Amino acid sequence: MFEITKETIIADIMMNAPETQPLFRSIGMHCMGCAMASGENVAQACAAHGVDADAFVKKLNEFIAAL
Repeated sequence: MFEITKETIIADIMMNAPETQPLFRSIGMHCMGCAMASGENVAQACAAHGVDADAFVKKLNEFIAAL
């Protein structure tokens, strides 16, 4: 199973767990394929969008585990 941490790069998530895209969109992260995603980690993206990174990582991992 692919596990996401706050340090996981967004592009790596899109490569390994593309089914998580709706979760990113639901919190206003619409640019998973843009240049920022290739170097930005979850914590950085959450900070830029005013989202609690720990809660979001937990939600992502729970979603992946339920697949």
